Amino acid sequence: MTAFPDLIETIRADAPNLRGRLLENQSLADLTWFRVGGPAQVLFSPADAEDLSQFLAALDPSVPSTVIGLGSNLIVRDGGIPGVTIRLGGKAFGSIEIDGETVRAGTAVPDMRLAKAAAEASLDGLAFFRGIPGSVGGALRMNAGAHGGETTDVLVEARGIDRKGELRTFTHAEMGFRYRHSSAPDDVIFTSATFRGRPGDREAIEAEMERVTAAREAAQPIRERTGGSTFKNPEGGKAWQLIDAAGCRGLTLGGAQVSEMHCNFLINRGGATAADIEGLGEEVRRRVREHSGFELHWEIKRIGVEASPA
Repeated sequence: MTAFPDLIETIRADAPNLRGRLLENQSLADLTWFRVGGPAQVLFSPADAEDLSQFLAALDPSVPSTVIGLGSNLIVRDGGIPGVTIRLGGKAFGSIEIDGETVRAGTAVPDMRLAKAAAEASLDGLAFFRGIPGSVGGALRMNAGAHGGETTDVLVEARGIDRKGELRTFTHAEMGFRYRHSSAPDDVIFTSATFRGRPGDREAIEAEMERVTAAREAAQPIRERTGGSTFKNPEGGKAWQLIDAAGCRGLTLGGAQVSEMHCNFLINRGGATAADIEGLGEEVRRRVREHSGFELHWEIKRIGVEASPA
């Protein structure tokens, strides 16, 4: 496994009052759904938003910073992630507050838990989050959606902290949502979001969530080591149909495979490397391009560096 130079001593010298946890050369494989990838040079878990702000304000601007959430739609390359990797968690970023028709959630809250909390408060409109295997932070960054709903449909505002450690608030319009995309500045780490639901019947909402769950289990390989939907649907086509038509269902590379259940999912059959999974995805893109002329674009985020040659 790659071993990066130690940065923690310098970080602690620049920000001696940090309360969060700092770990050096920490493996990230167990934090991703694919269960692959190299280490973080430094993994930082801030105690709360104030701790994160202090950390970013003190961090040398030349040190790269990367944010990861639940690790669902993510490939961490085998060489790991240089600089600082930030992972939000705990009560400070994992709480949910409901006031009337609004729901405020920390960005470490799993989307499924957000849907459940809204249903328990008889708030309709957020049940689609039950079908998204990620966290609120990821939903903000990529306008996550499923089963007819998208984050843009219900977001009121989002709050975050930029690379200078300054608090930022974004209205819905300032998020610049498009299909699986947000135009918010890349250096902002979202810390919370406010959503608006509408009054509904709890039993009906929970029934809809059960329908979403059943549909996922029937059509997607959710019990495999996978990263969720791999490619965005191109205009005028569906990714899974294009992949299937190009003869890629069940295609393998090393320990990686195109799912036979749903061919817009890649899976780690056991022993796959990040390079296997990413390489398989690129081969799928090539075959689809040659077969149909469609250009598939990754929906899964790929971060870090490739492993050095042995």
